[in-house]
Amino acid sequence: MEKGTIMTDKELLFRPWAELKELQNRKLRDFVTKKLYPFSPYYREMFDRNGIKPDSIRTAEDLRRIPFTTKADLVKMSTEGKTRDLILQPSEELIKKFLPKGELLKVAATKLFRGADYLKKSLEREYRPIFLTSTAGTTTGTPMPFLYTRYDLENLKFYGQRIVDIFGMKTDETAVNLFPYAPHLAFWQVFFAGTEAGVLILSTGGGKTMGTEGNLKAIAKIKPRLLAGVPSYVYHLLKEARAQNMDLSFVKKVVLGAARAPVGFKRKLAALLTEMGASNVSVFGTYGFTEARTAWPECPTDIDVMSGYHTYPDREIFEVINPETGQPVGEGEDGEVVYSTIDSRGSALLRYRTGDYVKGGITYEPCPHCGRTVPRISSDLVRASNVKDLQISKVKGTLVNFNRLEFLLDGNSHVDEWQIEIAKKDNDPYEVDEISLYVSLLKDADPEEFKRQINKQVLADTELTFNKVEVVSHKEIQKRIEIETSVKARKIVDRRQAA
Repeated sequence: MEKGTIMTDKELLFRPWAELKELQNRKLRDFVTKKLYPFSPYYREMFDRNGIKPDSIRTAEDLRRIPFTTKADLVKMSTEGKTRDLILQPSEELIKKFLPKGELLKVAATKLFRGADYLKKSLEREYRPIFLTSTAGTTTGTPMPFLYTRYDLENLKFYGQRIVDIFGMKTDETAVNLFPYAPHLAFWQVFFAGTEAGVLILSTGGGKTMGTEGNLKAIAKIKPRLLAGVPSYVYHLLKEARAQNMDLSFVKKVVLGAARAPVGFKRKLAALLTEMGASNVSVFGTYGFTEARTAWPECPTDIDVMSGYHTYPDREIFEVINPETGQPVGEGEDGEVVYSTIDSRGSALLRYRTGDYVKGGITYEPCPHCGRTVPRISSDLVRASNVKDLQISKVKGTLVNFNRLEFLLDGNSHVDEWQIEIAKKDNDPYEVDEISLYVSLLKDADPEEFKRQINKQVLADTELTFNKVEVVSHKEIQKRIEIETSVKARKIVDRRQAA
């Protein structure tokens, strides 16, 4: 690009990785020295306690000097009433004490030429929290709010524009947002994506707000090109649409969020839509978590291809670490995802251990599908909360990765819906753990043959078997997983605490 030419955002995401990394490092330096250390009570105390000088953090590699922030840290802050310590909180005293000289001169000039009142209002506009989303608390047991200022809401819109660009949505097309209406990231990211990109998006609130029948009527009326929602609810909705012999030939893309969907599950959705007249349907996922206050999309490629989640290197830094040692792993290697913001104003996190494990890590090669040069997180992600310690025998516990069972069941061509229940044998707290599978099957499935085969597959994949496999009706399984009422379907239920 010629010197002096203004680069558009779209052009930025196709620049060589070396240029993007240089920009990332520059923004990291500015953020730590001019925003985070001066105005974050939590991180200023952490830096001082560990003898870390803010101007020593100059590159992404320098982040390794900083201790991790964990979910346990967030829970402790919540129980102690200190969640506001994560929020950037400038004051006249802090500005004078901690801002670099260059920044102090800018503040002084603004005050001199625009007035003290203007300076105060501009700082309030940038830093005063006005909006929040919250974690569901399913992992920690404690919902945690994350706050946004006007600056952060503009960023949320900005991310939404990038997502819409990757999805290839045009302003004359329509979409339906089926995510539950709640203070949760997924709903609001889709909402603000539409407002920023100028795309008409009908936000129905999912089954809990309008009900499935209301959603189907809305879809039939506005004929959206794109549907977005939680995998389990989108599947439920499309099954109901098929039962009513609806024409969904206008649907071309399905965006899934709040839970990972394996290739087998994506095929099920595409097959349902094909039965209702759709053709060349793309089904693809997004990755997001409340603590980051944004989401990252896959490319709308072939169903059997997982392109990886496209990140925003000018707004954040991702690391992948060995979960046991905390040390960084190489490009493309498995590990735990660690997130750092470099462009926040409300609740800001640095080196946050997500508890999400990614197989295939991060790659810095250009995307072979869209050509963007941003880092991509492998689509093969699992949640640490689904790795549970089971007392299979009375001698010792065994760590069981329920993510594997989840992918196996979602991808099974005979399975309609399912729920895994973990409980104590005979409801006795001193007894061993038992795992039961409740499942509804598609019409062409033989229940007895399914029972025989599923435990063989589970044993081969996880070295355990279900203590009980019970085939139930579609109506009963929908009631069990609370598909119409919960923010996320209750697919894995742990009842051991009740015992």
